[in-house]
Amino acid sequence: MAIFKLKPACKDYLWGGHRLVEEYGVEYDGAILAEAWELSAHPAGASTITNGKYSGKTLKEYLEIEGLEVLGTHCRRFREFPILTKFIDAKDNLSIQVHPSNAYALKNEGQYGKTEMWYVLDAEDGAFLYYGFKQEISKEEFAQRIRENTLLEVLNAVPVKKGDVLFIESGTLHAIGKGILIAEIQQNSNVTYRIYDYGRVGADGKKRDLHIEKALAVTNRIPIVASAESYPHVADCDYFTVDKLNLDGKLTYRVQGNVNEKSFLSILILDGAGVISSKGEKLSYKKGDSFFLPANSGDWQIEGTCDALLTTIREKANPIRVGVNIGSSEIQMGVVNEQNQLIDVKKYPTNPKRPAREIIDETAENILKLLAENNIPLEQCVGVGVGVPGTIDRRKGTVVYSNNIRWEDVQLTKTLGEVIPCPVRIANDADCAALGEAVAGAGKNFSDVVMFTLGNGVGGGIILNGEIFEGGIMGGSEVGHQVIRVHGRLCTCGRKGCLEAYVSVPALLKAAAQVAGKEMTLDEIFTLAKNENVEMMEVVEQYTLMLGQGIVNIVNMFRPQLILLGGAMSAYAKDFIEPLADILKEDCFGGVHAPIPQIAIAELGSNAGMIGAANL
Repeated sequence: MAIFKLKPACKDYLWGGHRLVEEYGVEYDGAILAEAWELSAHPAGASTITNGKYSGKTLKEYLEIEGLEVLGTHCRRFREFPILTKFIDAKDNLSIQVHPSNAYALKNEGQYGKTEMWYVLDAEDGAFLYYGFKQEISKEEFAQRIRENTLLEVLNAVPVKKGDVLFIESGTLHAIGKGILIAEIQQNSNVTYRIYDYGRVGADGKKRDLHIEKALAVTNRIPIVASAESYPHVADCDYFTVDKLNLDGKLTYRVQGNVNEKSFLSILILDGAGVISSKGEKLSYKKGDSFFLPANSGDWQIEGTCDALLTTIREKANPIRVGVNIGSSEIQMGVVNEQNQLIDVKKYPTNPKRPAREIIDETAENILKLLAENNIPLEQCVGVGVGVPGTIDRRKGTVVYSNNIRWEDVQLTKTLGEVIPCPVRIANDADCAALGEAVAGAGKNFSDVVMFTLGNGVGGGIILNGEIFEGGIMGGSEVGHQVIRVHGRLCTCGRKGCLEAYVSVPALLKAAAQVAGKEMTLDEIFTLAKNENVEMMEVVEQYTLMLGQGIVNIVNMFRPQLILLGGAMSAYAKDFIEPLADILKEDCFGGVHAPIPQIAIAELGSNAGMIGAANL
């Protein structure tokens, strides 16, 4: 299915008229139709699909079935459908109002703020709308004029005609005047703070609520300067890009386009009639129709006469991400740019005895502080990734169990997302470290990388085709808990003979102490081995042999291009990389006749987890 035709959700606000029924063909039985939500997945009014497999389902229901991937890769930074498109018929003046920013709305309303654009479809002679202030005013004067009903005296009244376009950023005071018909494209939000309403009453006979304090907090009181930055588009911002299509039926009768994997396409027909087609499907269109083409729909074509607004979502300009690594003793978080460079890092104690909610709330607070300290607007953050030790259900965003930080069935993504207004992703911390090395460290030139993290335990991650390998069920890979010796040493996991029982740092220290008859440090072990101490040479040789067998097992299963060694043992890995390479040549299936992966030392250290998490 490449083209969905949509039926709007209808709103009967008291200031509306009936032109959307009479002139735009909206099916509606009521006396007043103020707004027709033509493209909407908002809970307050979702548009309905009228054709094909999903006929009768709302756009919201379709997305719940197919997933947000149908919106395109540029929409991965959004947690929900990003825009709402509507027709507005203002028979009477709308209230003076303002919309909050994402940060304010999420904190106070639990949903996104609103930036929007207006395309004037028609306007009576002398019609105007309010757009910001005539001159800058203080917050005190603003409040006083609201109290004294003199606010209109300082507002910027803008006469409008058919074809005019206004871009209204969040924080801009505005109001549509009577006698104006508008096509509006906005962020997917219904948060509005009403400041002045001409003393009108609602259907219940009472004056409609005003939101003075909130409006005072979010309104930009500096006059708006018109800008041509959107050229050649009708409107262009991080939330939507809008283009105008005109076919006169004579010189231009047909236009073709392509919907790729980057963004869906919304087509809102302002006037005209004809046929829209894609992948063999043909649908007729007329004035007032709305169509949705999912990402990767391919070629499409419109024939006939029409004025239309085409909306897509572009890549965000200068995006940043935040990567968080939650450890048993320390939490690390870093701001990561497009080049996968850490702009700034914040570290603080975990204190895992605290409740999970307390740790998550503190994490959210510190993410916001980190962005603020670096003068980065919240809107620039396209995602937050979190690495957590333990068993992770990435699809549900849940930490199933983590012994290190004493968490069980913690809904990390949902809880953190209550404060952070962008997608939140989680993964096992070892997987994050492997991903970090794969995208920005020693593995950046390879698509298939396996990392062994050799520390107090043996962890690691498997990266295939540039993505974390998790298998078909929850939990991901545990490279340290493969058995390399049946009925061997007892492992911390309860099994016997695991790789971790032989090549973790405690395992190596124990083996050296048994031979030497005293406690040894890693430095002492490898220094003695270099100086040809027979006992320590044998300890290191046995360590290398066991590690080699574990790596061979993984290579035989996944055939990666690169093996990375990280963790505390990576500081000594140069002493046993060459013997490991020999083991791989000798023991990997196919031997010298098959490709043998390279072995390298991880480069990013503790930064790998943050960078990897930021790339989730």
